[in-house]
Amino acid sequence: MSKPEVSNPGATLYVVATPIGNLDDISLRAIQVLRQVDRIAAEDTRHSRRLLQHHGIDTPMLALHEHNERQVMHKILEMLREGKSLALISDAGTPLISDPGFPLIRACREQGIRVSPVPGPSALIAALSISGLPLDAFCFHGFLPRTSAARKQKLAELKTAASTLVFYESPHRILYALQDMLEVLGGEREVCVARELTKQYEEVTQGKLQEVVASVTADAMRQRGEFVIVVAACNVQGEDGLSMESRRILRLLLRELPVKQAAALTARITGEKKNQLYRYALGKEQVVQKPTEI
Repeated sequence: MSKPEVSNPGATLYVVATPIGNLDDISLRAIQVLRQVDRIAAEDTRHSRRLLQHHGIDTPMLALHEHNERQVMHKILEMLREGKSLALISDAGTPLISDPGFPLIRACREQGIRVSPVPGPSALIAALSISGLPLDAFCFHGFLPRTSAARKQKLAELKTAASTLVFYESPHRILYALQDMLEVLGGEREVCVARELTKQYEEVTQGKLQEVVASVTADAMRQRGEFVIVVAACNVQGEDGLSMESRRILRLLLRELPVKQAAALTARITGEKKNQLYRYALGKEQVVQKPTEI
């Protein structure tokens, strides 16, 4: 049974997205909320102070990070129960996306305390938007494991995934992660490596894995900063000779178009043979076709 939210309008925890680099990438509403709340819970108060000073915000902060999260959470909940409002921010981007805050949000929901999002920047979405890879289906996997063996095992599990894959990575492991991807996924897989998004040294490296690994290996500067890695979905061919990507596109088009049109358009997009696509569409029960109008 769901719990009603508290009636006191001041008792709200705002989850506020902050810039991932450029300090001006913040919404007017986010600035207003950060000025008006009673306290700001920040992942690193020293890091966030620069952002607050840049926008003339003098709201008191308290630190909430992975090492004190459980202890500080009870203090925050007590303040909220007293009717105060707080904002939760991370060092960069949207809180909880590979950042602390999950136990706090869960506790607020369980206790009926209002939680309100103030949306904005996200390195994940920013990288996807410029990757040039299909975005109708993607899956975010956070940071890959620290050791090579564990990374390879995780990548092997995702090797045949039919959706675009997204990872965060640190400068200390970016080259090792890409090398493991090359070994497990193969050199022909398309990848986009976005580095230092919205910052002074922003750089996006795109291409086949073998090309990108060679480029990053040859330039030490491309191994510095914060990274988002976007990897294309598996495109292996099935027994019918069609790639997974071609079959995926065809299924999507069949929701809106007749079989012949969907097969023809898929052929134009992918370069597959139209007759082969047409036979696949007719012979697969799981293909969703456009409903007949009455």
